[in-house]
Amino acid sequence: MDTELLLTVISRWAHVGTAIVLVGGTAFYRLAVIPSLEGDSTELVERIRNRWKKVVHLGILIFLISGFYNYFTMIPKHKGDGPYHALLGVKMMLAMFVFFVASVLAGNRPGTQMFRDDAKKWTGIMLMVAAVIVGISGFVKVRPIPAAAAVAQPSE
Repeated sequence: MDTELLLTVISRWAHVGTAIVLVGGTAFYRLAVIPSLEGDSTELVERIRNRWKKVVHLGILIFLISGFYNYFTMIPKHKGDGPYHALLGVKMMLAMFVFFVASVLAGNRPGTQMFRDDAKKWTGIMLMVAAVIVGISGFVKVRPIPAAAAVAQPSE
């Protein structure tokens, strides 16, 4: 197996695996943890958040590294494919929003307490935006490359 193919496979696994862990963890937090702890100890919520914060920050780092690698390796295949680049631009902007909300929910800065005070709402919004990101990702992955973009590709 050549090195470029190996790096591409590892990068995609890292990207999708990170999405599974972070989106799944957020869904678990929203659907199980928040309802179970309503009115309970803020100490337990704080311990959960402090532990989850490390996962969130590492996940964002992995997303950024693998996402940019995946994007830059796909650029030559989609030269002249405007809808592909537009959709990926939207996906990246939505991802930045999710990264921000995930960071403030897992954080402890006083200026972002309003997000943590309404964690049920913000985790719900994050999950909806994450679903849109997954939808965009799936669509751009399986849609055919338009003929105009395929003509613009150099022959291998």
